[in-house]
Amino acid sequence: MAFNSLDFLIFFPIVVLIYFLIPQKIRYIWLLISSYYFYMCWNARYALLILFSTTATYLCGLLLQYSGSSWDAVQKRRIDKLYLSLCVIVNLGILFFFKYFDFAFSSLQFFFGKIGIQLNNPEFDMLLPVGISFYTFQSLGYIIDVYRGHIKAEKNFGKYALFVSFFPQLVAGPIERSTNLLRQINKPTHFNVENARQGLFTMAYGLFLKMVVADNIAHIIDPIFLDYEKYHGMIIVMCMILFAFQIYCDFHGYTQIAIGSAKILGFHLQENFRAPYLAGNIKEFWRNWHISLTSFFTDYLYIPLGGNRKGTFRKYVNTLIVFLASGLWHGASWAFVLWGGINGLYLVLYDIFQNTGKKIIGKLKIDTSAPGWKILSRFVTFLLVDYAWIYFRAGGLKQAFRIQQAICRDFHPAYILSESCWSIFGSYTVLLTILASLIMILITDYFQYKGLDWKKAILRQQIVYRWFIYLALVFTILVFGAFGTGNGQTQFIYFQF
Repeated sequence: MAFNSLDFLIFFPIVVLIYFLIPQKIRYIWLLISSYYFYMCWNARYALLILFSTTATYLCGLLLQYSGSSWDAVQKRRIDKLYLSLCVIVNLGILFFFKYFDFAFSSLQFFFGKIGIQLNNPEFDMLLPVGISFYTFQSLGYIIDVYRGHIKAEKNFGKYALFVSFFPQLVAGPIERSTNLLRQINKPTHFNVENARQGLFTMAYGLFLKMVVADNIAHIIDPIFLDYEKYHGMIIVMCMILFAFQIYCDFHGYTQIAIGSAKILGFHLQENFRAPYLAGNIKEFWRNWHISLTSFFTDYLYIPLGGNRKGTFRKYVNTLIVFLASGLWHGASWAFVLWGGINGLYLVLYDIFQNTGKKIIGKLKIDTSAPGWKILSRFVTFLLVDYAWIYFRAGGLKQAFRIQQAICRDFHPAYILSESCWSIFGSYTVLLTILASLIMILITDYFQYKGLDWKKAILRQQIVYRWFIYLALVFTILVFGAFGTGNGQTQFIYFQF
């Protein structure tokens, strides 16, 4: 059940209505049932998978919390490490089997084929469970937090199961921490008109990002990427620029709907994006893009590897490991791994040359606070990020290399000014819709970048102005949004991860 579907439009109001009508002590049960129904709408069999992962981490949490009362501190630490290791191995093993087995086996086939050994490909008829990477990481984050003593293990299985399967953020995040979401599940919630207003407005903005911007861009660039060798290199460049905004609006749109729907129910989910394309350098970009995943890898991989505590060289190695792992998390393909590696390399090079760059800027007497410098630094950062998106969008190394060859073959920037380049939009209506939408997004992101909550500012306006904005937003979605049903409905990009 996708957020941009008619099914969800019916499902969500029913969930909210019943949730606030039933007694407080059983509300979590209703949300748990609703969440499993929401997930089973994709494939009912995979509910058993999330249930197994939930049960395994729940039992491990109890073992970590309550076992070993007769042991000394050293024995308990050793046994706790064993429990944690087994739980991590089981959960990552499930993730590996469903998401990475084919990738790993095909890589082995390629390697052994080079030395004359033929491996027979085992046949497994299975689909990648929606959201498996998200709920697996969320469960592992919980069990590590219990192991570290940051939280106590949750005794109530139903409440813990709701933490893992909470439907607003189940299939595409944000990856929530037990210190945030699980604690909220244990607190009573009440219907709040202000929460409902903020939540509905946030959901509407998320639908705008997804249906008006991301989906309309997808309809333009997807056919071109399917047959990119037939198109001029500058058209592909334009498509890559559009893809950067497509993936941002698609994923940010999902997050906004998730945050908004949770807000109506009385829950606060963390922000996943903070105006990433306004970042002045690559480090700032990664502080503001997919924040929940970046912080997860920082806390549960980068810091345990030693972080920046073991010297400069180890810091750079740890950074590359984290970004290679992030690339692999996104998809079972060497293209995703390379995408992560490129971004990790960006950060390493940025750190290496940061002091040198400051010295050069100082000698040249460049005013880094000047608007021209800020625009240039943001433009360069965007180009670096957008280049890496080629590997993300292609999905395979061969396709990524061929896309780059196609760009280099016809790299004539002046072609962008030609009418044939802009004809990919099909009509002036689509072109103006996308341009106007992107300008609006950049404006709202600029307010967020400056620390201004533009949504609350709108909600504080007089009723006439508020309703004018509400109706304009709904009108834009209904008139300019890309609708579809069944196979024609555009899914969220991050569902595949």
